[in-house]
Amino acid sequence: MSDNNEQTQILTDENSLCKIPNFHTHTKLCRHAEGMPSDYVKAAKEQGASMLGMSDHCPYPESMGYNWDNVRMKVSEIETYIQAVNQAKKEAPFNVYLGFECEYDKNFAFWYKELKEKYGADYLVLGPHWCVDGTERIYIPEIKHDLRLLHKYADQTVEAIGSGLYDFVAHPDLFMMGWHDWDKETESVLKAILDAAVDKGIPLEINGLGIKRGIVDANVGPRYGYPYHEFWEMVAETDAKVICNSDAHNPEDVIVCARNSRKFASHFGFKVIDTVF
Repeated sequence: MSDNNEQTQILTDENSLCKIPNFHTHTKLCRHAEGMPSDYVKAAKEQGASMLGMSDHCPYPESMGYNWDNVRMKVSEIETYIQAVNQAKKEAPFNVYLGFECEYDKNFAFWYKELKEKYGADYLVLGPHWCVDGTERIYIPEIKHDLRLLHKYADQTVEAIGSGLYDFVAHPDLFMMGWHDWDKETESVLKAILDAAVDKGIPLEINGLGIKRGIVDANVGPRYGYPYHEFWEMVAETDAKVICNSDAHNPEDVIVCARNSRKFASHFGFKVIDTVF
């Protein structure tokens, strides 16, 4: 295992000239990010992009009773989003793709399919942000050490991976931002998610925003809340596909955070995939 002190350092290699992709990018339409697709294209050109995927948080029709509409676009804004991505394509010297980051609820499966079939999304990202518990959707870092919710979340994430709806899994270790400690419960949950991804051949994401969010005090020493070192050690022992993305919520992060993600990946010898297609 790498020296723990290395995990507290800024990882960006400012001298890197290699152009890299990023398939995890948000816009101000989600109400907690900055910029529109053209702003990200401009920054990506300056930072060295080979391709760019826009993947803002998917909206949900009001009839679904979804209760997180303050952190995503409205259904009425989908066309604005699509038009903005299409405009950005014209301005980019690289390919730009239309995507959505979606949670998973089996009752909404028809809607996730519609995002591709009706609205023309090139890809969908599984963003396992929540645990569905009855009528509640609980943000997963906030479950703390509730084992019932943790294992329910694991079952739901495994089901989502098996649904065939998604092209990669964003921040599969996100819940560690709240859990922090490496123990038999977190290991078993993350192994279940890892095994499902390997079985379905779906890439797992090393998330650059987690690196930007910094260090937590864990029982195994200072760690990023996510990407969590011990989990990626487990991944390295398998033939899982690994993708590195920024999860950019600001144009200044669009490729920089993807480079941080790749530097983290280099500790494990991953052969990172460059596209979801």
